[in-house]
Amino acid sequence: MANTYYKQNHLKKLRAFCQTAKLGSMTKAAESLFASQPTISLQIHALEEEMDTSLFERCGPKLTLTTEGSILYDLCLPHVQGIDRLKETFDAHCGNLTSGELNIAAGESTILYILPSPVRQFTDQYPSIKLRLSNETGRNGMELLRNDKVDFAVGSMLEVPDDLEYNPIVTYNPVVITPLNHPLSRLEKVSIKDIGKYGLILPPRHLSTWHIVKMVFAQHNVSFQVTLEAGGWEVIKRYVGLGQGISIVTDVCLTKQDRENMHVIPVDQYFPKRSYGIVTRKGKFLSAPSERFIEIMNDNFCSE
Repeated sequence: MANTYYKQNHLKKLRAFCQTAKLGSMTKAAESLFASQPTISLQIHALEEEMDTSLFERCGPKLTLTTEGSILYDLCLPHVQGIDRLKETFDAHCGNLTSGELNIAAGESTILYILPSPVRQFTDQYPSIKLRLSNETGRNGMELLRNDKVDFAVGSMLEVPDDLEYNPIVTYNPVVITPLNHPLSRLEKVSIKDIGKYGLILPPRHLSTWHIVKMVFAQHNVSFQVTLEAGGWEVIKRYVGLGQGISIVTDVCLTKQDRENMHVIPVDQYFPKRSYGIVTRKGKFLSAPSERFIEIMNDNFCSE
């Protein structure tokens, strides 16, 4: 009986610790766990005594993990999440995925062009699962993932941080898009030097496309100019169609109508293909809805 009490109390301490680490505040952790702030404080103090180390340090109004706290957080979070989602996971293994929620971070282009079919299939199969797509990319998306505000992210990664895992699922080709009457459309073979003669419309410079373009032109010792920074492929295609410049995009964004209204030039001999896949935090427990959505993603694109 005493052993059972210890295990239950130990789980409460670990849950209080993980929630405080996630929210950076004992008060917020107490609110989320329907407990009092002194209770959470006592549980964390008891855990620190048990581990014989300090787990938090105060940085202004926010609590941050010590080095030892970060180690413990990475070790215990998957287990705490696993226990808290045990019923959901059990139901899923019994074929009854009838409760829960799924939060995914993805950029606008990924939401528009990569996710529609998997999302439709998932919501058709599991209408009781609350699905939320957070339109975030780059650093913002990674912060949501690190803070456990989303279950995973979907996107394209060139460099994978040590604390994350990236599993590519589908790959698309780079192309140059121009208005139909553009001089490049009349060339039999387009070189990187030819592309550099014309103003480019690119996504904001903090995104990976800008860095890829800069790297490729530098490798060929060719200069280029950006006439317009615009967020999102739909916006970029619109301004290319208006004659404001040319652009380098991934062909996943091109519809049949786009190909009829613009000239499309394959440039995979110069620019790398772009993969898109699942980004998770190392050691993170994946919920049953997460695992099922990832399975659907793989089923959708592995057959292509």
